[in-house]
Amino acid sequence: MERLLVTGGAGFIGANFVRMASQRYRVTVVDKLTYAGNRASLPEGIDFVEGDICERPLIDELVSATDAVVHFAAESHNDNSLRDPSAFVQTNLVGTFTLLEAVRAHGTRLHHVSTDEVFGDLALGGTDAFTETTPYNPSSPYSATKAGSDHLVRAWVRSFGVAATISNCSNNYGPYQHVEKFIPRQITNILCGQPAKLYGTGAQVRDWIHVDDHNAAVLAILERGRLGETYNIGADQPQRTNKQVVETICDIMGGDYIHVADRPGHDQRYTMDATKIRRELGWRPRYTDLRAGLEQTIAWYADNRWWWEAGKGDVEKQYAQRGQ
Repeated sequence: MERLLVTGGAGFIGANFVRMASQRYRVTVVDKLTYAGNRASLPEGIDFVEGDICERPLIDELVSATDAVVHFAAESHNDNSLRDPSAFVQTNLVGTFTLLEAVRAHGTRLHHVSTDEVFGDLALGGTDAFTETTPYNPSSPYSATKAGSDHLVRAWVRSFGVAATISNCSNNYGPYQHVEKFIPRQITNILCGQPAKLYGTGAQVRDWIHVDDHNAAVLAILERGRLGETYNIGADQPQRTNKQVVETICDIMGGDYIHVADRPGHDQRYTMDATKIRRELGWRPRYTDLRAGLEQTIAWYADNRWWWEAGKGDVEKQYAQRGQ
């Protein structure tokens, strides 16, 4: 492979992937540049196309000129999916279908990036983890449409022989993440002289992984993964509650936090079993200390206020309307 097409490459995880992959591949990015996409997140020297993955003629043209597609494009914010699910159905389901038809027509390799949220959640206090064979049980319109897109990929692999792989990853953090998301929201609140905001009691547990570790795993799957297979990606760190994460951020930054209204239907615990990708592909996370990863992330937001500051006020207004 020499040429990669990255869908959603101006989003958080996609942009970080492009920065990593462009060191060894010629990369083209296609991104609709919704509110969560930012052209300024991308490095120089890549080919950028502003467009919608639901536009079949455009996607067909781009796929025909590439060796492989890495599919990050998705509507991804749970709260937004609760207010208006229609964009999630369109992008996550129709967009993935459009892409699958294009890679089928041209015999192009595909890697589909998904989420741990397709599995639903686990009970608090347990030690079990999601595996690649855990039944799907999505809780929100966002996770339901991502589950549907995963099923579409598997169906196209089995029915049409599409050369595809899937990865399901736990919660990412790191540079270039939109300030509406949990960790950058807390960091930027404190940088703005405001308290961090903890949803509900903060008892929910997440398996946090640095975005660079996630993307290194995606590259490993793209280059060495078995076609037709699914790989779980997780940091395998000690379980931490949202409250513990906020307290760590406050401790590093010298800030405080307050409790705000919880999210409707808030999933309780996500934990990923990444045994398969470790065993088959030899992948290991580099950021094994969450505090060190948060320190690096905090430093990035402190040094790059130009990237996030202009949109911060609008995000907080939207949260305030929901009592959060």
